[in-house]
Amino acid sequence: MTRKQVKGNAYKGGNKQERSGKPREYSNAREASAGRGQASGTGRGQGAAGRGQERGERGQSAVSRGGQGRSASGQASGWQDRGGRGQGASSRGQVRGERGQVEVTRGPVYGDFEQAEATHAQARAPRGQERSERGQGGTARGGQKRGGRGQVRSNRGHVDRERGQGGAGRGQERVAHIQASTIRGEQERSGRGTVQGERGQSGAAHAQVSAPLGQAANTQPAQKPSPSARRSSPASTGIYSKNEVVTAEIIGLTHDGDGVGRTDKGYTIFVPQALPGESVEAKVLKSKKSYGFGKLLSLNTTSPHRIEPPCPIYYKCGGCQLQHYDYKEQLKWKRQHVVDSLTRIGKLKVQGEPAVSGSEQEGAELAETEADKQHEIIVHPTVGMENPWYYRNKAALPIGATEDGELIGGFYAKGSHRIIDMDVCLIQKELNDDVLAIVKEIARELHIDPYQEESASGVLRHIMTRVGVVTGEVMVVLITNTSSLPRKAEFVEQLRMRVPNLKSIVHNVNNKVTNAIFGDKTEVIWGSEVIYDELDGLRFAISARSFYQVNPEQTVALYRKAVEYAALTGKEQVIDAYCGIGTISLFLARQAAHVYGVEIVPEAIEDAKRNAALNELDNTTFEAGPAEVVIPRWKQEGMNADVIVVDPPRKGCDEALLQTILEIKPERVVYVSCNPSTLARDLRVLEDGGYRTVEVTPVDMFPQTGHVECVVLMSRVEE
Repeated sequence: MTRKQVKGNAYKGGNKQERSGKPREYSNAREASAGRGQASGTGRGQGAAGRGQERGERGQSAVSRGGQGRSASGQASGWQDRGGRGQGASSRGQVRGERGQVEVTRGPVYGDFEQAEATHAQARAPRGQERSERGQGGTARGGQKRGGRGQVRSNRGHVDRERGQGGAGRGQERVAHIQASTIRGEQERSGRGTVQGERGQSGAAHAQVSAPLGQAANTQPAQKPSPSARRSSPASTGIYSKNEVVTAEIIGLTHDGDGVGRTDKGYTIFVPQALPGESVEAKVLKSKKSYGFGKLLSLNTTSPHRIEPPCPIYYKCGGCQLQHYDYKEQLKWKRQHVVDSLTRIGKLKVQGEPAVSGSEQEGAELAETEADKQHEIIVHPTVGMENPWYYRNKAALPIGATEDGELIGGFYAKGSHRIIDMDVCLIQKELNDDVLAIVKEIARELHIDPYQEESASGVLRHIMTRVGVVTGEVMVVLITNTSSLPRKAEFVEQLRMRVPNLKSIVHNVNNKVTNAIFGDKTEVIWGSEVIYDELDGLRFAISARSFYQVNPEQTVALYRKAVEYAALTGKEQVIDAYCGIGTISLFLARQAAHVYGVEIVPEAIEDAKRNAALNELDNTTFEAGPAEVVIPRWKQEGMNADVIVVDPPRKGCDEALLQTILEIKPERVVYVSCNPSTLARDLRVLEDGGYRTVEVTPVDMFPQTGHVECVVLMSRVEE
């Protein structure tokens, strides 16, 4: 398919499928990725003893009220400190970071899917994920890599079987990203039927992203399997056997965009590519006691919001999750995903949404005081894009080889390291596509050996491109498995001849057996160390390893909202924790008396200082170090913060930083989040410490993927 044809499809946004009632086959649907960690229980007390306290059941607890066929899932919404220990939230809605305690609520429980997003942009959410770039050297928050790099894998709902695990509250339980999905049992309150299970990304991704997609081969429609084709013998670990075909009603979506299905036996099965309201035939790929994973075979009924994905490799590639879902519905779903996180994990009350009871007596509702009734959070509609395509200013392609040794470059098939070669990506800036095609062509002409992951051999491992959307400047980064780049002079010469407006060529060496994209050694082999771009009139220098938001248009919307919530008059002192290269800091500095930025990565702080000077903003101070150490010292030196802005990685704020905020007592806290589940957890801590969440604005930074960012305003309650 030509670029013109693909582009035309994208701008049309896909075609609504005819609701003919004929089943459609998706023969190569992406196998459910390991790491969703979801478990649904149908009785009152799988390991929960009816009070939301897990008593040593190794992370599995589920309590559910009967009555509406609702499955509840034990959920671990765990603190992750830098030592990797997961912390769970108490069933009474107090998410206080008590390590080892699993949150169990009495009604339908919102499931937090901790998603391990493997690097390279990656195995589970290869690209559309943000926070991806944060860590590769130059910018990882708190030592964690935002690009999905180096993340731990989730263990499908099982708590890490390390010693010290046991019951909640006993010892230190590693809740290795356990999550339990939550099925509401009924269609979503708004009528969309959406239940979002969040696979929170560990550490950082976060990448990309960490990232969240179901893949199926785009095949011809097939007939619905006959009942005789179904196997009835139960599996050893679940009520269905592997490869058995089941009928499921799709009642919601996980954070990944996978359909949450319910069979006639009340069994929960996660089916990629299925949408709420659809009835599907699915083949069981893995069967657990209370839930399973399946592959979509055919549709019995089709959602009116299903569209034909415009990307020709959508069902193979791992870069997007939601191209088959009408964009307006994507935006509605993302808002509901945020709402569910706030209510189920944070135990916060959202305006227009029913309260979530934390009562220990079954059927009892929480008594509301007058103050509680007044304390309702406004969650605005998701801020979307007019054209939700061609938005990414950065691309990082893994390089591999075909069976006959030909060099290819593309994105990973979901849940694998199998590279899908591609020439056009509908969520990348077109200039990125052009440059990547040129680099691959030159590498083939010069006979540069592609990297072979199985043997850790070969030369060219990744190609990364950055483009300045306003300036048009281009950077090419070549990541090799070898300390030198073969035929370097010829490679550089060809790039200079063929790539328009090329400003920088960088060589990085990564000879480790790792999922990380970057290695330790980075060298500029031609041109400048940085390229320049602009956001809302501010100019930024961007190096190969800088964290810089990949969607410039939505970044401006996100940061403008953060400044609006800060309510600056020109007299305030503002702290920007996790400041990175100073993007939010400089937006704030235009309206504040002084902005203090703190970031744990020294290289990012140097970039921030350079960017402040570039924009002649001298009312800024940047310092490298842990925010929870630097901020108290600033206070001792006479700095009194009126506003604190935090923009943490996907793991959320460090526990010590939250305590520091409570001690500093700023009038307002503005929280910029890329992970609704850890956002809700952190808001609960701040609420319990004397703050009130006022309003939330979701922003769709990554259309066609399961990711959503939020800006939150919190105000201190008068003592």
